[in-house]
Amino acid sequence: MSTELRSGYASPLGATVDEDGTNFALFSANASAVELCLFDPQGVQEIERIMLAEKTNDIWHGYLPGIRAGQCYGYRVYGSYDPASGHRFNHHKLLLDPYAKQLKGQFQWHESHFAYDRQDPREDLSFDSSDNANWMPKAVVTDVSNRCGSGRHLVPWHKTILFETHVRGFTMRHRDVPESLRGTFAGLSQPKIIEYLKSLGISSIELLPVHSHIDEIFLNQKGLSNYWGYNSLSFFTAQQSYFASDDIMEFRQMVDRFHDAGMEVILDVVYNHSCEGNHLGPTLSFRGIDNASYYHLLPGDKRLYVNDTGCGNTLNMRHPRVAQMVMDSLRFWADDMCVDGFRFDLATVLGRQENGFSKDAALFQMMAQDPILSTRKMIAEPWDLGPGGYQLGRFPADWAQWNDSYRDTVRRFWRGDKGVLPELARRLHGSGDIFEQAGHKPYASINYVTSHDGFTLRDTVCYEQRHNEANQEDNNDGHRGNLSRNYGEEGESSNPEIEVLRRRQQRNFIATLAVSQGVPMILAGDERYRSQQGNNNAYCQDNAMNWLDWTVSSEAEELTGFTRRMLALRRQFSVLEPDRYRHHPGVLAGDGIQWLNGDGKLMREAHWHESHNQLLGYLLVEHSSPPGDVERLLLVIFNAHDQPQNFTLPSCEFDHWLRLIDTVLESGVCDDKLDRGGELISLAPFSTQIFAAGDIPRDFNV
Repeated sequence: MSTELRSGYASPLGATVDEDGTNFALFSANASAVELCLFDPQGVQEIERIMLAEKTNDIWHGYLPGIRAGQCYGYRVYGSYDPASGHRFNHHKLLLDPYAKQLKGQFQWHESHFAYDRQDPREDLSFDSSDNANWMPKAVVTDVSNRCGSGRHLVPWHKTILFETHVRGFTMRHRDVPESLRGTFAGLSQPKIIEYLKSLGISSIELLPVHSHIDEIFLNQKGLSNYWGYNSLSFFTAQQSYFASDDIMEFRQMVDRFHDAGMEVILDVVYNHSCEGNHLGPTLSFRGIDNASYYHLLPGDKRLYVNDTGCGNTLNMRHPRVAQMVMDSLRFWADDMCVDGFRFDLATVLGRQENGFSKDAALFQMMAQDPILSTRKMIAEPWDLGPGGYQLGRFPADWAQWNDSYRDTVRRFWRGDKGVLPELARRLHGSGDIFEQAGHKPYASINYVTSHDGFTLRDTVCYEQRHNEANQEDNNDGHRGNLSRNYGEEGESSNPEIEVLRRRQQRNFIATLAVSQGVPMILAGDERYRSQQGNNNAYCQDNAMNWLDWTVSSEAEELTGFTRRMLALRRQFSVLEPDRYRHHPGVLAGDGIQWLNGDGKLMREAHWHESHNQLLGYLLVEHSSPPGDVERLLLVIFNAHDQPQNFTLPSCEFDHWLRLIDTVLESGVCDDKLDRGGELISLAPFSTQIFAAGDIPRDFNV
């Protein structure tokens, strides 16, 4: 095959097809030459190699007439192999285009992926000339032109309820999903799945990483895999194993189905590091294209990488072309694939400047002014592993942030820790102490008790120690401090009293999450008693440990029903979906939040210092619209004592209080018992009761 190469153009990056051919453009500031390699339709046999002769602003480019969508290709990049200077070019390695939008073939681990001789005692200083093309996936020229454009969120922030789940694990065991579709985008968007999520009250699914990723070599050698997917190979392609077809628009069709149901799709994205690891890792893409530009290298020894991620390398967000790649990737998923937002893994990396983290970093400003991305939801995991990495509350004002302070406080309170009440009140209040002064609204706080990283809700009340033996790391991986409690026996128990208390505690966690100011996030399966057998770091378990069990049981159905009712209650009371911070007005029926002691009176300063006290009343006032008289009151009473506690219902302008929820009951639903202000009620150990007064909605119990 002989192909006439034209000069083409430097923008856009990647492979861009038109009616006459395809333009190829690849950034590399330090390369001496770039070779385009064309492959057969199966991506197996190399057909031709073509040198890209043109270089404009450090972008190598060329136009090939007659090249259509479906063409498989890769790159070989020439330059010096000088690790001490930060350069690791090796033209014997076939490299993946960072802008590839579709892949052909599977990645397979092989010694040839390493650009140095692994048998040489000098480690990464020696050069390896073996070819890795047979074990690399190939990029595919792709025509994607179905744009979504800018637009408002489907769901306002203050009405958002997040559901963190995994494309594969959520449907692998679902009987109503055809077997051929299980674990795929098509399976996740099946009517039964969407119907379930809608009935639960979920507004937005947050998917663990869907970008193409590979398994770390040490997992591969153990017969394990990177199930979570936080090991990205490509930022523009979706994981091939999540497709039921060869059509990359299967992902877009999934998004469209969720949109048709009024729900959002949010992606967990990993732009902080790549799968190429540390200085001893493989050469698959960025490292061989321009290591010194793409990665943040140690200033004193450019052979090594800054490791703010704990994954061996850190992408250099201060480089304009790296920042451009992140922006282009985000636009692709937002504009071509129509996703509604992004949750950024180790997001502090995105804002690291020469002198540390800044919410005014260039990348944040680029996102804020972008006509597409500025309309999407942005969520930060507000930390990384580098110096000063913990930045909760310090991201741009329009970003939401995972609030681990909420998680830890709620866990400590319900396991019975003393002296937690002041901290609990701040977390229930939307963590205004963290977010409000920085210009954030309450929905900046993503409230969660569990996430993919750590114990499930069931395991939080069954285990006090991690049990990660299946990971084959001698149980040394995962967090040591889980802020959990097993209530007398480690693991599953045949003691009915222990099991009753454990079920009640799960209801307490869900109830607390539902009535807190901020955005609740539920981990998929927590509503169905999902357990990981005490594994708090199940990132490498692609099996029943992670796959959601859809088996019908009375316990699972009761908890699912309780979760559904609590989320419905949240929707019925607008005071639980605030778009601004509410503060103590000084009168019981004012517009704000009231904190009540066991006497039903306003908490005084001295009460907050009673470290033995684990009883708290949380009263919220809702006015009619337009603003007028008080329409209704919502009273939540938490008792984390291990003994029953009395509470005096406060007097109010309405005739009575209606008890809506009592977590002592398996269903949580009360019998419409009416109580008057001034009456003394009793709360069981470790329980929550919720009352309402005034114009009370009744359909949340349905």
